[in-house]
Amino acid sequence: MMFLSMRQLLARKKQSFLILLGITIGTAAYVAISGMMLGFQTFILDQLVNNEAHIRISAREDILTATEMKSFPGSDHIFWSIPPSGRKDSTRIEYPMGWFTKLDGDPEVAAYSPQVVAQVIFSVAKVNRTGRIIGSQFERQMKVTNIEKYMKTGSFKDMGNSGNRMIIGSKLMEQLGTRLSETVLISTGSESPQPFKIVGVFETGIKGIDETTSFISLVDAQKLRGRPSEITDIAVKLFNPNDAQIKGDHWKKSSLDKILPWQESSASILSVFKTQDIVRNSMTIAIIVVAGFGIYNILSILVNQKKRDIAILRSMGYRPGDIVQLFLNQGLILGLIGGVIGLILGNILCHVIANIEVVPGRMSGPGNKMMVSFSMLIYVKAFGIAMASSVFSSIIPARSAGKLEPMDIIRSGGQ
Repeated sequence: MMFLSMRQLLARKKQSFLILLGITIGTAAYVAISGMMLGFQTFILDQLVNNEAHIRISAREDILTATEMKSFPGSDHIFWSIPPSGRKDSTRIEYPMGWFTKLDGDPEVAAYSPQVVAQVIFSVAKVNRTGRIIGSQFERQMKVTNIEKYMKTGSFKDMGNSGNRMIIGSKLMEQLGTRLSETVLISTGSESPQPFKIVGVFETGIKGIDETTSFISLVDAQKLRGRPSEITDIAVKLFNPNDAQIKGDHWKKSSLDKILPWQESSASILSVFKTQDIVRNSMTIAIIVVAGFGIYNILSILVNQKKRDIAILRSMGYRPGDIVQLFLNQGLILGLIGGVIGLILGNILCHVIANIEVVPGRMSGPGNKMMVSFSMLIYVKAFGIAMASSVFSSIIPARSAGKLEPMDIIRSGGQ
């Protein structure tokens, strides 16, 4: 049956070629566009998941209201000209040791890093820039994030555990007009500025981080704020990042501290990913419809044109199932060849796109090249789409051909 299927396809070379071309272009387009979209998503998720805390524990945020001021005797007779407002909480985690004990005993926690996070002013000569410092123990911070992977100069370990050394974002260093081994004054605004020596430079590719952030040791951050032993944040890494939301919701039930899973802090970015997935899925449907209609049309025409041949085959003893298989094979052949060629063409396009230089930080990865994913799942899905559209669009004309009887074909004057 496969031999007969090939002969019939080759008898209509032009029609077969056009259908084959449609499947090939659709498959290649899916591979290329999916590679770009998933490449971008993979890069951003790597920043969100592996270069930041899966769960961030920080000091609770309580807002003071007029209602809460009515809890003492006689407060019902007090009328506020200006209602009380502001925060009544602390700027630090009140009992970090309790968290350390809890995290050490949790089998789902891979690592955690106590931190002091503060808004500061960076100064070099007459140049001032606002930003933030993250004070941490370098060995713990390297277990929680992939910051060492993004070091442009030096090593994250060079920060040490004290000694007023800092790791600075590449864009922040450019804005300050300073260089490696030079000194930057850092001030919290309430304490005297302290000098810090630049011992390393990192570049994540995310402008908001590279322009504002620097790392110093936990002890130095506590001294800078004038508050020894204070912890403002705890960055937690889980073995499974996807469990962060569930774990965070569970911890919220037993703690007043602010607990923020990465899914909540990055909700706006994740919504963009959903939009991209909708686009990809819409494109998938379009490919199926276009390729499916093409195969359906060519096989339907072929069935009408080959009624005489079908009558001869049925007279020779071929069963209806054999006739169905004859035309179904033609759809499978078109899907198989078109899918394979499309995968090869799509892979070539992905390599071409991956070598396109773009503006640093805009859809770019290491080397300022376009970010493209070569995930095997993309190619499996693309090939599956090509085969599925071919099979389903071949079923109806194949079944129609199988129902034809020799005498009916003769009576209708089939050629």
